[in-house]
Amino acid sequence: MNGAQSLVHTLLKSGVDTCFANPGTSEMHFVAALDQIPGMRCVLGLQENVVTGMADGYFRLAGKPACTLLHCGPGLANGLANLHNARRARSGIVNIVGDQATYHRPFDAPLTADTEGWARPVSGWVRTSTASAEVGADAAVAVQAARTAPGQVATLVLPSDASWDEGGVVAEPLAVPAAQAADPSVIRNAARVLREKKNVLILLGGMALRENGQALAWRIAQATGAKLLAEGSNARVSRGRGRPQLERVPYVADVAIKALAEFEHIILVNAKAPVGFFAYPDKPSRHYSPDAQVHVLTRFEQNAEAALAALADELGAPQAAIPDPGPRPQPGRGAPTPEGLALTVAALMPENAIVSDESVSFGRGFYPLTHTAPAHDWLQLTGGAIGDGMPVATGAAIGAGGQRRVISLQADGSAMYSVQSLWTQAREKLPVTTIILSNRKYQILIGEYAGVGANPGPTAMNMLDLGNPDLDWVKIANGMGVEAAQATTLEACGDLLSQSVSRNGPFLIELVI
Repeated sequence: MNGAQSLVHTLLKSGVDTCFANPGTSEMHFVAALDQIPGMRCVLGLQENVVTGMADGYFRLAGKPACTLLHCGPGLANGLANLHNARRARSGIVNIVGDQATYHRPFDAPLTADTEGWARPVSGWVRTSTASAEVGADAAVAVQAARTAPGQVATLVLPSDASWDEGGVVAEPLAVPAAQAADPSVIRNAARVLREKKNVLILLGGMALRENGQALAWRIAQATGAKLLAEGSNARVSRGRGRPQLERVPYVADVAIKALAEFEHIILVNAKAPVGFFAYPDKPSRHYSPDAQVHVLTRFEQNAEAALAALADELGAPQAAIPDPGPRPQPGRGAPTPEGLALTVAALMPENAIVSDESVSFGRGFYPLTHTAPAHDWLQLTGGAIGDGMPVATGAAIGAGGQRRVISLQADGSAMYSVQSLWTQAREKLPVTTIILSNRKYQILIGEYAGVGANPGPTAMNMLDLGNPDLDWVKIANGMGVEAAQATTLEACGDLLSQSVSRNGPFLIELVI
C-alpha cells in the first residue's frame, strides 16, 4: 500500500467521504487511489477558489468536513480567498495540497513554493507528511483538527513521493473532543446582568443561530426584556416561519452605530463585539457605545446551545411562543427593486430551501421582508473576500444531499470571480437556482468611494463599471451547461424562479437591475 492509498482509506474511516478537487501532476497517485478505492464522492471544480468555496458550503450544511485536492503552492494560492472565508465561517475542511517530492524541492523547480507558509494564515492546523508511513496518521489528526469545535481548516501538505512510496499505514479515526462547556460563573454573571441591568443586547453568532439556539435566546429575551441581534455576517442562520424575526447588525457604519447606541451591556454568544468592516475617516472602528460593557457567555469553541439552556434555567425563563410573522407575501411586481426581489423570494421559495447570499449591496435589506417565508437556512459571505456565493451554493447543495433547493442571490461582479461553479452544478445536476443581480457595475465600491469622502471622476467610474462590453449571463451559463433566461421585471423573475424550483438541476436567472 502506498501513502496515497493509506490517505484515502484513513479519510473514509474517519468519516470524510467527499473530495472537492482540482488536481495536478504531483497529486496523480492520490487521484489513482481515489479511483481505486470505493466510497469517496469526487467533485471536480475548474478553479481552486471554487474547490475551497464548495468545501466551505458543504460543511455549513453537512456539519462534517470534506477534503480538498489542490495542486502545489500556486493551487493553494488560487484557493486562499475562500479558505479565508471558510476560516471566518469556522468551517471544518481537510485541505490537502500536493507538493514537490521531498528530494526534488532543493532543485527549486518552477512550482516550488512555501506551501506551509501560505497555508498558515487560513488554517488552524498545518502539517507536511514527509514519508509514506506518516500519511495515514497525519490524515487522522487532520480530520480530528478539522472537526474540533467550532470547525477549522486543517491543511495537510502531501509531497508526491510520500504519495507514491510504499509503506503506507491506514490509521484509525481519532476521537473528537466535545465542544467546551461555558463556565457556570459566566452563566451566573450573564443572568445577573439580564436581571439587574437595562438596555441589554444578546448578540448571537455561530451555532447560537441554529433553530434551537434562537428559541432559547428568545425565551431569555422575553423573560428579561433584552434584545436579540445576529452578527452582520454569518455562516448559517435558521430563518423563516417558526423562528424569531431576528435582524443582523447593519453593515453601513452610521446605521450600525445608531442601531447599537442604546445598549449599555452586550452579551456575546459565539460572537464578537461589533466592529466596522472597514475604517472610515472620522468614524470609530467599534460600532457599539464606548461606555457599553461587553460580557462573553460563550467563546467560538464553546457549546452555545448548552450555555443558553443553562442561562434560561438560571433565569427561570418560561417557554415563550415565537410570534407568527404574518401572511406569506405576494411576489413583487414591476421594475426590480431590493424590496420587490425579497418579497418574490419569500413568496416563492420552497419549504426547507437554502439561500446562499452574495447579493452584496443590493441585498442588505432582504431580512425584514423574508421573515414570512417558509423555514429555510440563510448562508452569508463571512470573510468579505468576494466570490464565495456560487461555490458555497454548490457545496451546500451537495452537503444537503441534493434534496434541498438552493437559491443563490449573486451580484454580477463577484460572480465572475468563481463563475466556473456553474459548470460543476451542471455536471453534478445540482438543485441550484442562481439569480444574477445584473447592474453591470461594482455598486458596492461606488458607495465605498463616497464613504471615504472621494468624488469619483471618469477614470474611477470606468474602473467600477462592468459594461462595455456587457456580460451576457445567459450565454455564459449556457456555455457552462446551465439553462438560463433573462428577466427585466419582477413578474418575469418570479415566473422563472417558480419554474426552476419545480425541476431537477441548476438554472440561472439574469435579473437586470
